[in-house]
Amino acid sequence: MKLFIRVITVIIVVGFARNLSAAEQELPFYPGEKLTFDLKWSVIKAGEATLEVLPIETVNGVRAYHFVMTAKSTPFIDFFYKVRDRIDAYMDINMNRSVLYKKKQKEGKTHRDIVVHFDWEKNEAEFSNFGKKKNPIALLPGSFDPLSAFYYARLFDLKEKMKIERPVTDGKKCVLGKVAVVKKDKIKLAGTTYDAYLLEPELKHVGGVFEKSKDAKIELWVSADKRRIPIKIKSKVAVGSFVGELVSVTPGPH
Repeated sequence: MKLFIRVITVIIVVGFARNLSAAEQELPFYPGEKLTFDLKWSVIKAGEATLEVLPIETVNGVRAYHFVMTAKSTPFIDFFYKVRDRIDAYMDINMNRSVLYKKKQKEGKTHRDIVVHFDWEKNEAEFSNFGKKKNPIALLPGSFDPLSAFYYARLFDLKEKMKIERPVTDGKKCVLGKVAVVKKDKIKLAGTTYDAYLLEPELKHVGGVFEKSKDAKIELWVSADKRRIPIKIKSKVAVGSFVGELVSVTPGPH
């Protein structure tokens, strides 16, 4: 479960170098959309994760989209390593940059309550954990938090061999996230075959088990349609493989 949070964070550290107002095109998602995934470690179901678009809010005077990711372990896994995580991300209504980022993390004995405030007048982000603040860091123009970056990426048509990049920050450092659109593929889940694009993020800025694992890899399949819905997530590291598979979709009102 802890690895899944790491995997999904790496995957959504992607975006596009060009600028595009969300108002200029039909969106692939709307408030009310909810995606649910089964999480498996080898053949064992380890938990469930959701990605959800909540109603538009005003944050610090800015109209913003509100995205939520949750992850929880199964009752069986709870006995060994209980996980209850939630990420809230807010992006301005034109989808140009992040406004606010929150992460409540409960993984075994590790508990964090992270808040990242974005000050675009100073081009700085300030990170705090349980109210304890770190020194602000400089932001690259148009920086996103990891979760907002994923939804921004869904605005664009994918093509084979496309190279994608966007500044991304978790409040502690700001990097240029990169991902490659490897190929158009077919993926089969629960007896249904989907047309999809296979994406692979660069792991250059990722530490932990990915840094220590030779030939570590993360693969993400997204639907090859206007929705660009994530269908399957797979990681390869020294301690084994982790898979997240889409099991249900609740579309927004559109």
